[in-house]
Amino acid sequence: MGLMEMASSLTDNPYFGAGAGLFGLGFATAVLKKGTQVSMIMFRRHCMMSMEVVSKDKCYDWLLNWITLRSTRTQHLSVETTFTQSETGRIRTHFDFVPSPGSHFIVHKSAWIRVERTREKQMLDMHRGVPWESVTLTAFGRDRNIFFSILEEAKILALEQTEGRTVMYTAMGADWRPFGYPRKKRPIGSVVLDKSVSERIMTDIKEFTNNPKWYMDRGIPYRRGYLLYGPPGCGKSSYITALAGELDFSICVMNLSERGMSDDRLNHLLTTAPEQSIVLLEDVDAAFLNRDLAQENPVMYQGMGRLTLSGLLNAIDGVASAEARIIFMTTNYIDRLDPALIRPGRVDIKELIDYSTPFQMQQMFLRFYPDQSQEKAELFSETVESHGRKCSPAQLQGLFLQKKDDPISALNNTELIWSS
Repeated sequence: MGLMEMASSLTDNPYFGAGAGLFGLGFATAVLKKGTQVSMIMFRRHCMMSMEVVSKDKCYDWLLNWITLRSTRTQHLSVETTFTQSETGRIRTHFDFVPSPGSHFIVHKSAWIRVERTREKQMLDMHRGVPWESVTLTAFGRDRNIFFSILEEAKILALEQTEGRTVMYTAMGADWRPFGYPRKKRPIGSVVLDKSVSERIMTDIKEFTNNPKWYMDRGIPYRRGYLLYGPPGCGKSSYITALAGELDFSICVMNLSERGMSDDRLNHLLTTAPEQSIVLLEDVDAAFLNRDLAQENPVMYQGMGRLTLSGLLNAIDGVASAEARIIFMTTNYIDRLDPALIRPGRVDIKELIDYSTPFQMQQMFLRFYPDQSQEKAELFSETVESHGRKCSPAQLQGLFLQKKDDPISALNNTELIWSS
C-alpha cells in the first residue's frame, strides 16, 4: 500500500477523523487562549498605564478623598464617621461613604479609570496601626499627565478643606500625621501679651520667612529657634497657635518625653516635618527630668526611650539638621535648661511670658467687655493689683467666663481669680 493510499484510508476512517477533529479544536483553542493572553499583556504594556499609591504615602488620604467624591455610582461602600465643630461649639456628625476595597471605575476628563483598592489583612501599617492599604489607578494611553492631574486636583481639594484652619500634626512612629481635625484659626489679637512682645516675635519671624536668600548668600543655616518661658497659664502655647494661624502655618507638636523617643527618631522627625510648619517642643525641661528619674528607677520607667541632650542639640543645629525650619520651645523653668540648648544659633529669640501686667489686665477686660470704658478697665487692673497677688491670663479668663455679661460683677469679685 502506497503512502497516498494509506492517507486516504485514514481519512475515510470515522474514528480517526473524529479524533483529529477534537485534537485540532483543542489545539486551536489553546493557541487562541495563549494568543489572547499575550495580546492582553502586550496591550497593557503598550496601551495602558498604572499608578500605585500606598497608605504610607502622604498623598494617600488626599487621593482617597478625591476618589470618594468622584466615585458616586459605586455599589460597594464603606462608611467613615466624622465629627465637625461649628463656630458656636456645636458638634455635628457626618457619614462619608467611601469606596470599599475592590474595583471601581471613575471618569476623569473623559477618560475611564479603573480604581483598585486593596487591603492586606495580614499586614499592618506600623505607623498608624491600621491594615496596610494601597490604591492602584489604571488608565488607557501612555500620557502620565492624567495621573499628575488627578494628584494635583486631590491636593487642591485637600487644601481647600483646610483653608482658613490650622492643621495640627503629631509624631506617629517615624511619620507626621494630622491630629484631630483642622482647627479654626485663632486671631493673633485674642492672645494678649505684654506690650510689644507679640510685635517683636511677629516682626522677627516674618523677616525670617521673607528673606531665605539673605541666609543662603551668607552661608548661614536657614533656620530659626524661639524660646518662650514663664509660669504656666500665661499664654505660651496659645500664642504659638495664634501665630501659626496668622502665618498660615501648621503646627507639629512633639513630645520629647514620649516613650520610644530616641536621637535618631528625633532627627528624622525634625528633618521630615511638613513645609510651612512650626515645630513645637513643649516643656523641654521635663524631657530630661523624666530621663533622670528613669535612671534612678529603671523598673518604673522601663521603655522611656534613649533621647539624650547631645542628640537634641545635634538635631537642632547639627551637620544633618534640617533647613528652612522654625522651632518653638516652651518651658516653665528656664533655669533647668542646659545653657548649650539655649545658646544663640539654637535659640535666637527668648521671650518671657510672665504673669499679667496692668496692661494685659486692661486689654483682656476690654476684649471681654468691649462696651466698657478705658477708665473702667484701669479700675479693674488697680483692683486686681490691690490684692498683692500675681495672676495669670488663664486665671483672669476664668473670672471673665464666670461673669460673661456682667463687667460690674467681675470688677466687684476679683478675689474669685484665685478661688480655683
